[in-house]
Amino acid sequence: MKLRSAIIRFLVWGVLLPLLGSACGSIGPKKITADRLDYSTVLAESWKKQMLLNIVKVRYLDLPIFLDVGQLVTGYSMETSVNAGGSVASGTGVGSLGASGRYTDRPTITYMPMTGDRFLESFLTPIQPVHVFSLVQSGYAADFILELCLESFNGLHNHSTSLSSQHEPDPEFFRVLKLLRELQDQRGFGIRTRETEDGPAYVIFFRDTNMPEEMQAKSEEIRNLLKIPMDQSEFELIYTPLHGQAGELGVATRSLWQILGAMSMGIVIPDSHDERKLTPPMDEIGLKEHALLHVHSSSDKPKHSYVTVQYQDEWFWIAEDDWNSKRTFSSILFLFTLAGNYGSEGLPTITIPTF
Repeated sequence: MKLRSAIIRFLVWGVLLPLLGSACGSIGPKKITADRLDYSTVLAESWKKQMLLNIVKVRYLDLPIFLDVGQLVTGYSMETSVNAGGSVASGTGVGSLGASGRYTDRPTITYMPMTGDRFLESFLTPIQPVHVFSLVQSGYAADFILELCLESFNGLHNHSTSLSSQHEPDPEFFRVLKLLRELQDQRGFGIRTRETEDGPAYVIFFRDTNMPEEMQAKSEEIRNLLKIPMDQSEFELIYTPLHGQAGELGVATRSLWQILGAMSMGIVIPDSHDERKLTPPMDEIGLKEHALLHVHSSSDKPKHSYVTVQYQDEWFWIAEDDWNSKRTFSSILFLFTLAGNYGSEGLPTITIPTF
């Protein structure tokens, strides 16, 4: 009888102790890597889709809406319970064992509409010239980032972002950008700050010593096109759509809204939408040559793409092998992040627990 009782206790505790040990183990550390990678991937993909959808909306004169994920809190709980018992009577051993468990994952996501005074200010105000040229200084290709962000450069005009504009771009504008890109490869110019009575001034300077003869000739051509003195190497950056005065380099930068408008011109409008006249007419002469973003469209969802969205029963996407468009699109996302400070003052946030 004692032997049977000992056997029952051995069997019960042999199963009970491992269950209790597993219940005491923490699930938190094991979830960090998976959660961080999964949520960051999903957030990045949703940010890309939202941006492309808003670019498409701008082309259709629809209202772009931005919704930011303000906070993401994930809570986990795991409960286990075990019951066991045994009895010995009339020479017969009887044992019972039971276990139960419950695992709960309850992430809570807070959404914030990107509206309010601060968002409108950052969305509609032209980007500061120093930020644009700082991107060039940090390694962005000069011809690419300046074509994306500048409306004019010391009186030379880029393509207009207005659909109804009849203004033709200045060929000299693109020639200057090409020369600046080549000069950038030779570290032929840079940007630095200079203290003045009114605060720090941002100066672009051209290196005029130890330059190869070919680069020196390109630097002189840039000065001729921009109509700046040959004997001066430093120019203060100022915001103006006109030619700068002596010692100044006038640049008119675009706002985020204008950049979205410029990018929307690279969208291929589906035939079904064109027949219904869902978009305003646009003169495409010269746009294809200088388009920084190409967005394809089709009635069928593409099998492979960099990012895809659906609008008005048609699919729009950026090809995964179109590195030029991918670079442009990624830069737009970065510029929105750079502008930052999206205000949501006085507006409710939307908190959704997901089960």
